[in-house]
Amino acid sequence: MEPKVVVTQPFPGQRPGTSGLRKKVKVFQEPGYLENFVQAIFDTQKELGGGVLVVGGDGRYYNRTAIQTILRQAAANGIAKVLVGRGGILSTPACSHAIRKHGAQGGIVLSASHNPGGPDEDFGIKFNAANGGPAPESVTEAIYQRTQKIDRYRTLEAGDLDLDHLGASQLGKMAVQVIDPVADYADLMGTLFDFEAIRHLFAGGQFRMKFDAMSAVTGPYAVEIIENRLGAPPGTVMNGTPLEDFGGHHPDPNLAHAQELVALCQGTEGLDFGAASDGDGDRNMILGRDFFVTPSDSLAVMAANAHLIPGYAEGIVGVARSMPTSQAADRVAERLGIGCYETPTGWKFFGNLLDAGRITLCGEESFGSGSDHVREKDGLWAVLFWLNLLAARQESVGDIVRDHWRRYGRNFYTRHDYEAVDAQAAAGLMDHLRVLLPTLTGTRLGAYKVSYADDFAYIDPVDASRSEGQGIRIGLEGGSRLVFRLSGTGTQGATLRLYLESYEADPARHDQETQAALAPLILIANDLAQIQERTGRAQPDVIT
Repeated sequence: MEPKVVVTQPFPGQRPGTSGLRKKVKVFQEPGYLENFVQAIFDTQKELGGGVLVVGGDGRYYNRTAIQTILRQAAANGIAKVLVGRGGILSTPACSHAIRKHGAQGGIVLSASHNPGGPDEDFGIKFNAANGGPAPESVTEAIYQRTQKIDRYRTLEAGDLDLDHLGASQLGKMAVQVIDPVADYADLMGTLFDFEAIRHLFAGGQFRMKFDAMSAVTGPYAVEIIENRLGAPPGTVMNGTPLEDFGGHHPDPNLAHAQELVALCQGTEGLDFGAASDGDGDRNMILGRDFFVTPSDSLAVMAANAHLIPGYAEGIVGVARSMPTSQAADRVAERLGIGCYETPTGWKFFGNLLDAGRITLCGEESFGSGSDHVREKDGLWAVLFWLNLLAARQESVGDIVRDHWRRYGRNFYTRHDYEAVDAQAAAGLMDHLRVLLPTLTGTRLGAYKVSYADDFAYIDPVDASRSEGQGIRIGLEGGSRLVFRLSGTGTQGATLRLYLESYEADPARHDQETQAALAPLILIANDLAQIQERTGRAQPDVIT
């Protein structure tokens, strides 16, 4: 089979950030759209020629079709070998591990993460570098620039390959290996966590938990690890079969979209432990009985207790958090005398720190956490970390977190999301705040004095690259903060995210309800940014 060159037209695609290129399925189905983006990867990432590529996705609608297209293009562009997950399935962290384990030159991940799936919903694609992590900005910018000029793509005229059975085949001169998407990842987890201690936790029959895979990619992973290897009762994994439309779920593990799981953890008969992951397996939610662990607190608790986990028994070298994430982990790092880094939102920024050996754990407030075992956030890893912690400490989720607050103080924290806001109105709101920034430092907002106000810029301590315009920070004396960002993870309009944080050292005040504790800051933030006036929204769509 000889490569075929297809004449095409450039497309005005968006810059693929750390989350890749996300559009509606119907956009990806337009002639040449997917092909142009894939060819732009091969045109700019020359190391893939003659190399190994890993391909897989979260199983959403159009996943299989896209993989067949990618395979034909890879064969036509001189890729020597492609490793593809059986059925086209690979969770994002499992893809990262496969790239690293097999020494691949990169990987293509097909997912729109926590966005809904189906013929009328979302699809996504991103390139992961040889370290297993999201491509750095220099790579994504090169891909984007190529999509603006591309005039042809290369492919083979060949039928679809069998992706449902393990084994090797040929596509032109390229070898294709269908691999078990679960086994390598499950084995890796066994090297990090005390599976025997967790098995003992389940063996008593008193410990009750549920893991909600949200009809997404982590179902097979969770069944194999939690039920088969750790001995949890059959049915512990809810919604464990990956479906193209995620069973109609919005596969985002938060209090708004995992309400069935939340209800199971409430009341005197509630579960001891509840957990969930998202569409592609890189996010997590942790629940105890009548207790929600914020992602910010989860990272801080993991950092403070890492020495109890076999994979981190010798201690951690540092911790990093995204800028909007609460400062709870900073207090742990200071107590431990280890490095602490505040980065822009996006896992690629953690990758540089991980590769340089500066950090061991990292996390972001949007339900993502991870460590140096891969170069992506990892939802199931976080769940296993908490299971190991419960087994080691023999305390409830709530007791562990409350003990952490007693030791370090509590960072009351919440995020208000205003979804699908008119993009122009959202941009106008941010511009309004930028105009105010120079006048805020030293002034008072209600009972709070402003200690600093800026549009966050980050200089990478590893490669000295600079990232600007990463979100507006307004720091208040006493450790409180307001943060405003526009998120690019949606496919319609803009999502305005408001983050509010207040530090409380007094244990007697730690049991306040979060929204009540933050009520003064919520009023200040809404008034300062003129949210209702500029967006027409009286309330956020999602509060976490």
